[in-house]
Amino acid sequence: MPRTQWGSRLGFILASAGATVGLGSIWKFPYVTAMNGGGAFLLVYLAFTFTLGLALLQAELALGRAAGCGAVGAFSKLGSPRWKLLGYGGVLCCFLVFSFYSVVGGWTLGYLLRALDGRVMSDDVNALGALFGQYVGDPAEALLTHALFAGLTLLVVAGGVQKGIERVGKLLMPLLFLLMLALIVRALTLPGAMAGVEALFRPDFARLAPGMLVEALGLACFSLSVGAGCMLAYGSYLGPGTRLGNSALWVTGLTALTSVLAGLMIFPAIYAFGLNPQAGPGLTYMVMPVVFNHLPYGQLFATAFFALLLMAALTSAVSLLEVVAILPIDEFGISRRKAALAVTALAFLAGVPAALSFGPLADYKLFGRNAFELMDYAASNVLLPLGCIGTALFAGRVAWPAVRDELRLSAPAAMLMRVACRWLAPLMIGLVLAYNL
Repeated sequence: MPRTQWGSRLGFILASAGATVGLGSIWKFPYVTAMNGGGAFLLVYLAFTFTLGLALLQAELALGRAAGCGAVGAFSKLGSPRWKLLGYGGVLCCFLVFSFYSVVGGWTLGYLLRALDGRVMSDDVNALGALFGQYVGDPAEALLTHALFAGLTLLVVAGGVQKGIERVGKLLMPLLFLLMLALIVRALTLPGAMAGVEALFRPDFARLAPGMLVEALGLACFSLSVGAGCMLAYGSYLGPGTRLGNSALWVTGLTALTSVLAGLMIFPAIYAFGLNPQAGPGLTYMVMPVVFNHLPYGQLFATAFFALLLMAALTSAVSLLEVVAILPIDEFGISRRKAALAVTALAFLAGVPAALSFGPLADYKLFGRNAFELMDYAASNVLLPLGCIGTALFAGRVAWPAVRDELRLSAPAAMLMRVACRWLAPLMIGLVLAYNL
């Protein structure tokens, strides 16, 4: 049976950009940038994104199209059966991330409902912190929103490549950018907003340090969703007529643009009201409502903001579920709907401890971390860097002829690409892994 393909190049680019644009782009990029030198960190992040990050993204897309299957089958087909272990590692990483990411996506859904009924409209940061703690500590509501978000993701993936993933990407990604632009325009008109713009873009090179370089590279790889097989799976649905290098550059550019827009959306508003730009997740759930409470039509802006977060979470969750669901579809011939349903049910159950980590299971910790933190650490700090290293080595050393042919590179570009995959990416991401352990 012929493999399903994307309906159009635009649909693939928007769906892939949706996979790389998640909650991290909205809250993680701004506060990590603030903690690491502002403009200096931004320049380093962009440099890594458009060099090593872009090379790894191209490699994954090329491997996927050359093999015409998901990660497990691709590493076996283009290499040998022993390389399947790398594919299984990527599937496990995506399964873990989807399990706790669905919990966070559920929080966003819950806060969208709270924006609609006005409960988040307050200028008391302590009260908002208590509201957040009460919500995530309530087992019934945390589990319900976890289930609802997982169900939304299931509906998209079960719909298939063209009717599900591509259609949602075409709808949500333009809407996501429109909402961000509307919030940016409003933020830039606030008194004192330019201080936030300066904090975001003015480079402080005195802050450059090895740890900052490591964080910039890690964020670049994480934001492009490389190392876990997401882009490999999406590449497997590409027809031979699509120019991979050009498409990868578009996806990389849209991902970087979204991060910068997130900074422009949040920094001016935070500085205008004298709030803490380094509050991490609090920018989303505990600080941003203070900003909206001071704006005309603030509840409308709050609703739009949390709707934006829900869109970003959903488009990323779709790519994570697709990587796991594609395994039983490719390897065992199970129908898409049955595979997606089974995987979602298992991921929901695996995410239950994460959903309860801030309530009934808050005091149960291993190595000083609760279940949510353990799952995040294992996926983001161990499995994802290992996947990046393995994929780079596989592309540069084992399956290089297939990668080179799919990318149709000139001789100089091919040499640079192979050096990046064989040496630079494994070495530098290995430093990220060692730093994070």
